[in-house]
Amino acid sequence: MSTLVCGSMAFDTIMVFKDRFQNHILPQQIHILSVSFLVPELRREYGGCAGNIAYNLRLLGNDPLIMATVGDDFDPYAQRLATLGLNPRHVRRVPGSFTAQAFITTDLDDNQIIAFHPGAMNESHRNEVREATGASLGIVAPDGREGMLAHARQFHEAGIPFVFDPGQGLPMFDGPELMEFLRQADFLACNDYEARLLEERTGHPVETLAREVKALVVTRGAEGSLIYADNRVEEIPSVPAQAVVDPTGCGDAYRAGLLHGIASGMDWATTGRLASLMGSIKVASQGGQNHVLAAGEIQARFREEFGRDLA
Repeated sequence: MSTLVCGSMAFDTIMVFKDRFQNHILPQQIHILSVSFLVPELRREYGGCAGNIAYNLRLLGNDPLIMATVGDDFDPYAQRLATLGLNPRHVRRVPGSFTAQAFITTDLDDNQIIAFHPGAMNESHRNEVREATGASLGIVAPDGREGMLAHARQFHEAGIPFVFDPGQGLPMFDGPELMEFLRQADFLACNDYEARLLEERTGHPVETLAREVKALVVTRGAEGSLIYADNRVEEIPSVPAQAVVDPTGCGDAYRAGLLHGIASGMDWATTGRLASLMGSIKVASQGGQNHVLAAGEIQARFREEFGRDLA
């Protein structure tokens, strides 16, 4: 049985501006803004929430299924999936469109200017969960709005437990829609900012919202994470990174750890710690899919960090 990962597949074009935006943007002239940044450093990364989560699940020894919509330019990514042994059966090409892509310019203060083109992602509702036979667990990660609504409903109707991971897509939904997601989902994962926005949109505190699902997970960066489950709160410590290189995709790595723990029947203390470790390993590499794990590394790192074996 496999985990079905519904979400975006994207190319990330990352540019570094060797100065500070504030030195080139005149606040009093913002209404006639016209600036150009020289970016001698540029790289293109494979990304998207579904791609990143599936990559990390593969590192953990899982055989995930990806459900996403992509464009005419997807060939290099398709070749990468084949190299990684990731099944593209439910990755639908939408002719005449581009794969979703983000263009990110970062300055010396780590400020970012981002332009995002959703492209084929907006057609994600054309995929249906029922097409992925053999899925026993799922996740609805950031994707096209209609696709997220449809896939949550389809998971629920099929009786397949799933994680609702609204991420940066959370602002697309109003309070009643978010409550419906919670009623359908078995688990919810968000960061601390998204948790506050969720409270604002629904009018309910996290503690109340947690009663709608089996577990509600709130990540807090270097402060670790909280898992609301079984009428208690499990505090999960963060794992110090061997190097802090790039946070891109850390949340997706964490969610892969969650999914692996859930699928393996681990308790929440263990599941959360595995998820935390996956995020820590990712932050030491650039991009969302460039970190690698040697055989037995997860077990060894888990034992080193937490003083016990990964059950």
